[in-house]
Amino acid sequence: MPGNNSHKVALVIGASRGIGRQIAIDLARAGYIVVIAAKSITDESKPYTFPPDPNSARSTITTVAREITEAGGTVLAIPADVRSEASINSLIQATLSEFSKIDVVIYNSGAIYWSAIDTTPTSRFRLLQQINPEGLYITLQAIIPAFKKQGIGRVVVVCPPIYSRFFRGKTAYAVGKVGMSVMVKGLAMDWERQGEKGLGVCGIWPAAAIQSGATGRVDPEQLRHATIFSDAIIAMINAPVEIINGLLDTDEDFLRKHEGITDFSKYSLVPGTVPRRIMPAEFPDLTVAEQDDEGDRIDNAKERVAKL
Repeated sequence: MPGNNSHKVALVIGASRGIGRQIAIDLARAGYIVVIAAKSITDESKPYTFPPDPNSARSTITTVAREITEAGGTVLAIPADVRSEASINSLIQATLSEFSKIDVVIYNSGAIYWSAIDTTPTSRFRLLQQINPEGLYITLQAIIPAFKKQGIGRVVVVCPPIYSRFFRGKTAYAVGKVGMSVMVKGLAMDWERQGEKGLGVCGIWPAAAIQSGATGRVDPEQLRHATIFSDAIIAMINAPVEIINGLLDTDEDFLRKHEGITDFSKYSLVPGTVPRRIMPAEFPDLTVAEQDDEGDRIDNAKERVAKL
């Protein structure tokens, strides 16, 4: 596998199938040591089909690890549940114990349920928040100390640019996903204020629908291969911190602006088709004229320490 990243370690959380699988495979192809995490594993003591359909439940971190290994890459598969703080802490510590560092974290875990508020059960709302924003928050809490000790590190989160149309018809889902986008923005600001010049966090979202288990009912002519997403992520983690820190962008837009790609036809699932763009051509600017005016900064964590 070509690449000059043989000593870099990338952790992909949510790597069992679809987009996450493709990200892991392409990072390994680019020369990264890849650690893949998800809940699903394959019982290798029983017969199973290999390679499985990459967008089905038969694709697990076990089969993805085998794909990477047989292609000559270096991979470690660790089962993990993003709803559990203990599980994520164990994942981070196991990775650091094995490789002594983590250069990149990709948070791809996600739960999907698109419906109006009155037709979304509270139990489903809670699950969406547990896996999407809470799982990300737990992951960030676990990785930040290691990143600060290293002085370098990148986080790429699968979350959207923030705009109002995204809320329509899927409010419960949007609450979590936009919450993840807020974390990207907030953490980027924290790192800038703290002078962490080697740390960067950004968010990425598909400009057009991508083939995965979640898009199985979509017209194939409206789909792209997941390689566009992994190509964009690799470009993001290779870009300077000042370009990506706090950025919320789409795969197509980042590749166009920063990699000079203008022809995206190779990514079409059905050759010769042009999948419909599902994201706006432009997104609102979330900054305000008083962006740098915080007044008296309040830090409850410091107040608590002072009281103790």
